[in-house]
Amino acid sequence: MKYVAPQSGLRAFTCPHCGVLARQHHYYSNHEQIREFMVRNWFGEGIAFDSLCSIRYSQCEHCGKICLWYYEQMVYPNRGNAPAPNPDMPKDVKDDYEEAANIYTQSPRGAAALLRLAIQKLCVDLGGKGKDINEDIKGLVKKGLPEQIQKSLDIVRVIGNNAVHPGQIDVDDTEVAGKLFILLNLITDYMVSMPGKVDAMFSQLPDSAKEQIDKRDGKK
Repeated sequence: MKYVAPQSGLRAFTCPHCGVLARQHHYYSNHEQIREFMVRNWFGEGIAFDSLCSIRYSQCEHCGKICLWYYEQMVYPNRGNAPAPNPDMPKDVKDDYEEAANIYTQSPRGAAALLRLAIQKLCVDLGGKGKDINEDIKGLVKKGLPEQIQKSLDIVRVIGNNAVHPGQIDVDDTEVAGKLFILLNLITDYMVSMPGKVDAMFSQLPDSAKEQIDKRDGKK
């Protein structure tokens, strides 16, 4: 599904709550409960009334949940413009992904480094040793990893390395860091989601058909 980054006033974007590209309804924060929530959680009691007038919220037509905006910046949920993680992402990988999303707009460099760590953990979950991410990717390639997924893994690896050891890539650029979230979701979809779906469908085949397949492939 196409990903459209959330923007204040945009008629449709990918909801950071449900992950669906859906119409968004925008409102000024005249509702007292919304204003009190914003003051209590972000701005403190001393904020001026004219600043409160710049507080708005958008509501997703698909899931009904809201995003809160201060001027043009989304302050809730606090995940910058990062897409929601693939639901099949392993928990240890997802934890790093969410932490990266929370600091994405404030520190693209930090987000890139965390996503590089997430890739390393994903490789371990897929059978890698975890000592050298480059060797783990090499091992996956030997097992038949498609070239495009290998390239995606290396993009996140190299940019993440530049976040820790500055090189020729500007990882302070939110656009560069933002693409890594999309790549990590794509990698998870191919390496985790798709095999799980195929295995589930294959398990539903008749036993006789699975036995014939095993004989064909020399497994029996």
